[in-house]
Amino acid sequence: ASACWAGDSAAYQRTSLYGDDVVIVAAHRTALCKSKRGNFKDTYPDDLLAPVLRALIEKTNLDPSEVGDIVVGTVLAPGSQRASECRMSAFYAGFPETVAVRTVNRQCSSGLQAVADVAAAIKAGFYDIGIGAGLESMTTNPMAWEGSVNPAVKKFAQAQSCLLPMGVTSENVAHRFGVSRQEQDQAAVDSHRKAAAATAAGKFKDEIIPVQTKLVDPKTGDETPITVSVDDGIRPSTTLATLGKLKPVFKKDGTTTAGNSSQVSDGAGAVLLMKRSVATQKGLPVLGVFRTFAAVGVDPAIMGVGPAVAIPAAVKAAGLELDDIDLFEINEAFASQFLYCRNKLGLDAEKVNVNGGAMAIGHPLGATGARCVATLLHEMKRRGKDCRFGVVSMCIGTGMGAAAVFERGDGVDELRNARKVEAQGYLSKDAR
Repeated sequence: ASACWAGDSAAYQRTSLYGDDVVIVAAHRTALCKSKRGNFKDTYPDDLLAPVLRALIEKTNLDPSEVGDIVVGTVLAPGSQRASECRMSAFYAGFPETVAVRTVNRQCSSGLQAVADVAAAIKAGFYDIGIGAGLESMTTNPMAWEGSVNPAVKKFAQAQSCLLPMGVTSENVAHRFGVSRQEQDQAAVDSHRKAAAATAAGKFKDEIIPVQTKLVDPKTGDETPITVSVDDGIRPSTTLATLGKLKPVFKKDGTTTAGNSSQVSDGAGAVLLMKRSVATQKGLPVLGVFRTFAAVGVDPAIMGVGPAVAIPAAVKAAGLELDDIDLFEINEAFASQFLYCRNKLGLDAEKVNVNGGAMAIGHPLGATGARCVATLLHEMKRRGKDCRFGVVSMCIGTGMGAAAVFERGDGVDELRNARKVEAQGYLSKDAR
């Protein structure tokens, strides 16, 4: 601190040396399961969120009353109802009535937005410990527009584009930027292959919290208790030949199919953040450091290009270059937009979605951001010193993109971000 100019609060960036940067000490998720026909089809949404909230407390031995806020990203459910379900989940998980809960909705980035909101609140000094989470049951709350649409939308082309089916925006990206059907199908094959290999190698075990639930026989009503701990949408046998037989869904001569799009899924995730000095005081190992977050707007008609704009913004804010990033988790909403963003940024394919993505694992809208954070940080931990910086990013319906930069927990250099201050004789930079 003595290196600062007196009176100049911006003379240095806060770093680990001062103990007031924001760190992540735990990040977990449920398995992701196919909507309406997967292992969570008979599970209440609040019963998805509660296990991951409980796991954060149990695995860190944290007193739940110390949590300043729980922010849950969620998209499809009626707002008031989902807010109540999230509050109920906190009680199921063992949180006292004194711990507040709220929801946030920025479409597909809601889970990441929740993590960013908590990090910002900690930086602002509102509290020292918080949880950013995500929840979606697309079985319970399918995608559908309720009520009428304002006729005024017809006067604004971009507003009309906000109402386009997401698959149509995928076709727009593929057509405008020349992403072929074969390229898209190959990306889907790769996603399933990598996710199957990661599952077989046990790479997801540290991040997935087993959920005890039930399956109900639709004919007899009989209930069978099950424990869900594996993503059930991954198909190791997926090939170009099998995907090539699928018909386009959104355009007669299009290229977007059910096979090269993200899976409609149910699931939840949660991330425990706190001020570094608090983590140090409690003796908690730091899984990752929250560095920066950026949300940007793009043309709604090609909403999938969002990560290509958001990633450079977040990386620049962290004082880094794209080449400094060792791992990327980019949500595979559609193969077309995923490939466009990866190619547009010139990213090394070996650094992107190394354990598969949403085409194989699934995309429960509000939970995806939290899921990606958990997957990224656990993979960075496994890779150790060879992996210092990681990025989570996704496109967002109605034309946006979001991205956040994370640093491996033990990869921080003291004063890495400090600005060099030349010797000067003034008491303050303003004393002239």
